[in-house]
Amino acid sequence: MNDGLPPQMGQSLLFLTDEQLRKGIEAMFFAYRGFTADPDRILAQKSYGRAHHRAIHFIHRSPGTTVNNLLSVLGVTKQSLNRVLRALIEDGLVDSTVGQRDKRERHLHLTAAGAALERELSDAQRDRMRAAYRAAGPAAVAGFRQVLEAMMDDETRHHYEAIKDKPE
Repeated sequence: MNDGLPPQMGQSLLFLTDEQLRKGIEAMFFAYRGFTADPDRILAQKSYGRAHHRAIHFIHRSPGTTVNNLLSVLGVTKQSLNRVLRALIEDGLVDSTVGQRDKRERHLHLTAAGAALERELSDAQRDRMRAAYRAAGPAAVAGFRQVLEAMMDDETRHHYEAIKDKPE
């Protein structure tokens, strides 16, 4: 496998020290803090949190998704998701419709206001990702994605694979 690294550097990655791993873990924590900072400010103005953001994001990515599918994607409890969805529906950001084939299913779509909020949140994150990707370069971007994908468990990877190549 040619990962674009000099052979001696690629070989050294097989033997990372605890200190090197700790630095990576801390970098991930601080990067996540930066990645969520802009959306958190936008969400706070509406008294929403990250759970609302995740729901809006994945409803946008899969319009018409069911509540059960969203539960599976987000990996949260039904009670937690119901609280989030109730707020988003009451505030006019999400529409919930009864399934045509199965009346027990509820299908979720963003309203125009929900789509506008999703765009605002995603634009902030895209700007940060774009700047970081440009600074790091194409090889680092590819390596970063490989690392993230390798960290996913099987169920998470299944959900990721289902949407990763879906156009916006």
